[in-house]
Amino acid sequence: MQKRYYPLSKYFQETFNKKVYKITLDAGLYCPNRDGTISFGGCIFCDEVGSYSRCNQKQSIKEQVKESIEKLSHQFKAELFMAYFQSYSNTYAPLEKLKNIYDNAFCDSRVVSISIGTRPDCIDSEKLDLISSYPYPWIEFGLQSAHDETLKKINRGHDFECFKNAVIETKKRGIKVCAHIILGFPNETREIMLQTARKLAELEIDSIKIHMLTILKDSPLAKIYNDNPFYLMNMEQYSEIVCDILEILPPNCIIQRIAGTGYCETTLTPKWVNRRFEILNMIDKIMIQRNSYQGDKYKFSHIALEHHQDLF
Repeated sequence: MQKRYYPLSKYFQETFNKKVYKITLDAGLYCPNRDGTISFGGCIFCDEVGSYSRCNQKQSIKEQVKESIEKLSHQFKAELFMAYFQSYSNTYAPLEKLKNIYDNAFCDSRVVSISIGTRPDCIDSEKLDLISSYPYPWIEFGLQSAHDETLKKINRGHDFECFKNAVIETKKRGIKVCAHIILGFPNETREIMLQTARKLAELEIDSIKIHMLTILKDSPLAKIYNDNPFYLMNMEQYSEIVCDILEILPPNCIIQRIAGTGYCETTLTPKWVNRRFEILNMIDKIMIQRNSYQGDKYKFSHIALEHHQDLF
């Protein structure tokens, strides 16, 4: 079925004219919000692995790439690949170490792009210049919420202004930006969640991943929830708000994720978050019922990046 939003698969097809799959890689890096540089313990929703990863951390980057290409080529008939560094903060290392890590991701000619998951407070000009030197570069910034009160409550370690400045500097270098947000924080109303979407639309982010707040078994949030359970949205409520957000975002904003299956083994609640196809079908159904499309409520508010002074 033709989607009423702009999925990543369509972007890949338009850009490379072939089937492209993301290879999830583990660089063995850590996070300044865990080791005491910013704080200890990390974000309260994060478990011990820092983000879901299927990688074998004992493998080198080249071994991970080759194993993934072999598997995905056979299983999904993938032809080209994007190297995706997912777990923890993948710019949290000296420049030369990062260059060696990123270079090794291109050990196969079928790797045509790179995407680096990190924090907005873990970049600088030199790191951005390095990343911009690779073909079709992306950075995925965890924002979670544009509401500073929420960022404090979840022990995020940075504010929205930090994220905004990082986006501006990243886009100046022609690097595409993917923002990660989480819906369902107990202190956030529907309007606060939509404010996050509006601020991202104003920044003209290139892409987004939308997650439902998930209580992972070994996370600090699990203890908070077990001691004092709070309300979590059901699938229908989540899907409705996702559709609201899609309508607010620019029509050319690439939708990388609005449902997934990454946390089956470690999910405490809500269990429905792993029913990916049901969620996607529900979102499709709601948009058809509304007769709405991505960008229907987008208000153009271009930020002239060339008018901003260098922030780093």
